[in-house]
Amino acid sequence: MSTPTIGNRRPLPILPVEQITSLKPELADVIEYRKSGLSLNWIIGCPLNCGYCVRHLFENYGMKVPRRLMSDEDAVNRLVSHPYFRPHKTPIQLLNRATDPMLLIVKPHLFNVLRQLDDRGLTNHVLVITRWRVTPEDCAVLNSFTHLRLTVLVTHSNIQEPKIEPVNSNIAAKSLRTLYEHAERYRTVLYWRPIVPGLNDCDADIARARELSQPAHATVFTGLFFRKEIAAYYEAHDMPMPYEETARRKIMPEVAEQRILAAFERDSGWGALFRKTSCAVAYAHGEADYNGHFGIRELCEICPPEQLARCEAAWIAPELTAVAQQARELGASGPIDITDRAIVVEGLDEAPRYYLQHGFGYQCHDRAKPHHHHRQHGRADIGWTTENGPTTP
Repeated sequence: MSTPTIGNRRPLPILPVEQITSLKPELADVIEYRKSGLSLNWIIGCPLNCGYCVRHLFENYGMKVPRRLMSDEDAVNRLVSHPYFRPHKTPIQLLNRATDPMLLIVKPHLFNVLRQLDDRGLTNHVLVITRWRVTPEDCAVLNSFTHLRLTVLVTHSNIQEPKIEPVNSNIAAKSLRTLYEHAERYRTVLYWRPIVPGLNDCDADIARARELSQPAHATVFTGLFFRKEIAAYYEAHDMPMPYEETARRKIMPEVAEQRILAAFERDSGWGALFRKTSCAVAYAHGEADYNGHFGIRELCEICPPEQLARCEAAWIAPELTAVAQQARELGASGPIDITDRAIVVEGLDEAPRYYLQHGFGYQCHDRAKPHHHHRQHGRADIGWTTENGPTTP
């Protein structure tokens, strides 16, 4: 079959070396290992002005015109040669940190990288997150990739405060429907975020999200990532402060979750609604969760029965010897344990823990940062007053 095209556009310029070296090192480093995958961000700069954007953390929020840090070919080579990359195994995220991949001047580069990865015969999960416009022509390109397990997650918040969310959420809603209508080889997920009590969690907001969950293969809901840099921006621009405190993890209050689950529940189930991104992605592709969340059973209470069966069949506690060998090679110190919930290590940052987690399909936790034994798993303490029971590393 002929390869669909997206027209001829002039490539984005590559920033000069002296400008790249002036960036925060975390931004100049195009690869970051996140829970949902090895993240490749070779383009930075975004005009969408979402007030809560993580670009505040990189001191790059003022850069509105996208620019490349390297060529698309170099970006692909950097990814596949990364020590944490495993062909057909490591989940990948593209352009999820410093721009929107579906911006008109960015998506030719997105498609070029997808084509290069697909031409290598790679079957890795690839996640693309957008809140911008997606056309039927874009869908034809996305359908042309024959090997990658591609998922497009459409961010929709329905936040009406323009200082916080200047982009009309109807754009994302239309893109979601377009993606779902044309999906053949890829899958599309409603990424309902960030949910902030008093801002976009009223009955009408929840009803809107439930409506939009229909033209999607799955829906994942999550709260606000509220760090001190984002709080400072809110304060400087006289924006309503969502919380009195900041947190290392996303804030998703228990009361808000309860209202959402009550609204979605029907016929003794919640449909294809998930608390975790990888769970939604895996379900959309008919696979078990690659993050091994089945070990955290309280998260699974809302999952469809068929997904629970897939995850249970795939969820096998790894051998301690194999885990210990890899963990030690990555720099783990102290005892290494395997519980009925997770691998527990000491002395490893997030990236090597995610490497172990994706390799074994089993949660990997830092003993120094325990997870609550409750639905709050991986969420900030803010907004949770219910007794959590014992913590788990």
